[in-house]
Amino acid sequence: MFSFIISILALILGYFVYGKVVEKVFGPDPARVTPAVGMRDDVDFVPMPSWKVYMIQFLNIAGTGPIFGAIMGAKFGPSCYLWIVLGSIFAGAVHDYFSGMLSMRQNGATYPEIIGSQIKGLRGVIVVFTTLLLLMVGAVFVYSPALILGDMAGDGTAKWVLIWALVVLGYYIIATLLPIDKLIGRIYPLFAFALLFMAVSMMICLFVKWPSLPEFWQGLQNRAPSVGVSGQSIFPCLFITVACGAVSGFHATQSPMMARCLKNEKMGRPIFYGSMITEGIVALVWAAVSSYFFFDGGMQECGLQSASAPQVVTAICKNWLGVVGSVLAVLGVVAAPITSGDTALRGARLNIAEFLHVRQDKIVNRLLISLPIFAAVGLLLWFNIQHADGFNTIWRYFGLSNQTLSVFFFLTITVYLVRRNPAGWAFLISAIPGVFMFSVCLTFFCIDKTCLGLPASLTVWFGAGWAVLGALLLSIWVAKQKRLCRK
Repeated sequence: MFSFIISILALILGYFVYGKVVEKVFGPDPARVTPAVGMRDDVDFVPMPSWKVYMIQFLNIAGTGPIFGAIMGAKFGPSCYLWIVLGSIFAGAVHDYFSGMLSMRQNGATYPEIIGSQIKGLRGVIVVFTTLLLLMVGAVFVYSPALILGDMAGDGTAKWVLIWALVVLGYYIIATLLPIDKLIGRIYPLFAFALLFMAVSMMICLFVKWPSLPEFWQGLQNRAPSVGVSGQSIFPCLFITVACGAVSGFHATQSPMMARCLKNEKMGRPIFYGSMITEGIVALVWAAVSSYFFFDGGMQECGLQSASAPQVVTAICKNWLGVVGSVLAVLGVVAAPITSGDTALRGARLNIAEFLHVRQDKIVNRLLISLPIFAAVGLLLWFNIQHADGFNTIWRYFGLSNQTLSVFFFLTITVYLVRRNPAGWAFLISAIPGVFMFSVCLTFFCIDKTCLGLPASLTVWFGAGWAVLGALLLSIWVAKQKRLCRK
């Protein structure tokens, strides 16, 4: 428990200390007219109160990521805490802050447009890549709540899963087409509160129970084999598994939506950087709860010998919080992915519309772009239901694609900072986490059985080699840019 407490305090300190450093590097201008005000269309560009923007941003980026990812990551031991803390402060929050602020500076530009403005030739590729990722997010976040609802309000068979999946998909269609303040702006703050309330409740239970959890000083070794998980190494698997609770490329597709609703640039740090820190705290809570479940008798207390991430959530909530826990499980673990899924598909619509230069003020235009999106999600959903391992297969590809997306954006931030101040070293705040994630993604691609499936014994060599290559290529580019600016 002491490692958990230290980690929580470190995250809070990181917001107040490193968050101010990142804000100073960017330099927000409170007098600058934001896109929400200057480009208001009452559909996607809508000024909203800062507290509401914060709650929506938090829910958009959270989903089941800081819950399911943390549960699966907790199997590795206390090294999971360390990644959540360092990843959130030095990588994820930096990534999210710049994705929101750069969007504001570019009239609410989407992720592909931001990258295209800094790195020529990538815009079209990124549009395709991010749209596919958002479609996978939509499919995964239809299927995961449908599974839980199928058990809670059905008999758990494929028929009930399909029924609930269609209900969720129907909601997605409505939420994607309506103006952002009509549905999302009204119900998201409520669901965000439910997710936070559930996390606080879990934290209180942890302090009351004070379980004996693995601590940092007992070693950061891989503890997964002790809970029946083999074949996964801390590097790179932990850094792919725990994504939304530490760093996630998906967040950069969500931040521009809230960048179109902010009325003042000074609110960027509490909303974009702060939301990521909040998500890190939620992930830490669930990592600690899961550590108790896996390592201190929690499974026996809940009457389970093994469990998937959704089962861990529902079992712990019911066992610790009773009837209230069941309600919170529905709101936190069903509503959270649904609310991330609908904004993912909204992001896909905005990506395509911006690329094709199709105005979105008319519902007919929104509908024309949305129909192919929902058809694609339907096909992915059918794949999930028809294949026993469909969900896990799509989730693995989503995890790798998600973290690869973060590499692209770290590179974009680095390019932006180098060009703005060639003589400075501020670009290191994005270059260092970018090189690390570059190594993580390529190493995972090399050794994972769904990709190249090369021998896991080469993991260390792959990791070190890709990190050196990434640092070398980036150093050469930075040196070239500095030479050009001196001429």
